[in-house]
Amino acid sequence: MIEALSYDFVQHAIIAGILVSFAAGIIGSLIVVNRMVFLAGGIAHTSYGGIGLAVYFGLPIFLGASLFAVGAALLIATLTMKSRHRIDTFIGLIWAVGMAIGVIFVDLTPGYNVDLMSYLFGSILAVNTEDLYFMGGLLAVILFVITFGYRHILAVSYDSEYAALRGVNVRFYYTLILILSALTVVVAIKVVGLILVIAMLTIPVYIAEKLSNSLFSMMLLSGAIATLFTLVGLWFSYTYNLTSGASIILVSAASLGLFLLFFGKKTQ
Repeated sequence: MIEALSYDFVQHAIIAGILVSFAAGIIGSLIVVNRMVFLAGGIAHTSYGGIGLAVYFGLPIFLGASLFAVGAALLIATLTMKSRHRIDTFIGLIWAVGMAIGVIFVDLTPGYNVDLMSYLFGSILAVNTEDLYFMGGLLAVILFVITFGYRHILAVSYDSEYAALRGVNVRFYYTLILILSALTVVVAIKVVGLILVIAMLTIPVYIAEKLSNSLFSMMLLSGAIATLFTLVGLWFSYTYNLTSGASIILVSAASLGLFLLFFGKKTQ
């Protein structure tokens, strides 16, 4: 694969994989500890509505998907702030409506045959410079938020009632977590697609959780593990001419299986 590094699209894919992997590792950790794994799949499928709107109105796909995903996150935050145990119900509803909106607007777009495979299973080799700026900017925002709001995010994630008693603005941080999750899901779709995004956000986090003793170390380790899985998956994809998103997830799943086989009992 060394000779392939001379191609711009391969360089872009590697950079995108690293940026998205660390974003997914950090946000995936928050999704797991907040017990909102279903949220990732819900927002991923909901964002298809934004893809459909972007196609219909001729907007950048990333912009349409991001705005729609953030809107869905804000709606979920509003509906579930007082009853977080009902979050799965609302996510399921928004999931179906978002997908339906996307399909309808794609159908209404004259003369356009959308390549569903690129959205379902990712198209990391099609990442351009503008996409990299978006991914890099999102990771910078995530790192900024975690650096300066870590203690409050930690409190809200593990015990929101206690955090509220301590004067933490639980609504703000809960909504912030959902918005960052939505944007991370959107960039992860570019890498592995909306069908496989849950695996990217949870498999590295599961392994990191078993090897970590704090949320911060779990975030860093899961980001590093996700990066390793992504790079190895890209190598398999290039070497054997396979779909990149599916290759990344299969590498992740195989690694998880080996981890459970050799270290499962030690980490229980």
